[in-house]
Amino acid sequence: MKVSYVYILLCSDGTYYTGVTSDLTSRVRSHQNGSYKGSYTYYRRPI
Repeated sequence: MKVSYVYILLCSDGTYYTGVTSDLTSRVRSHQNGSYKGSYTYYRRPI
C-alpha cells in the first residue's frame, strides 16, 4: 500500500493551498523553489 500525505501550506499572501503527494519532502521543495510557473503557489511562495 502506497503512503500518501495531505498537506496545507500557508502562502505569503495569507491564503492556504492544499495538496496530496506521496513524497512530501520533494513536493514542498518544489513549491518553495517555484518549479511550476503556472501553479497557484508560484507567485505566493509558501512561508
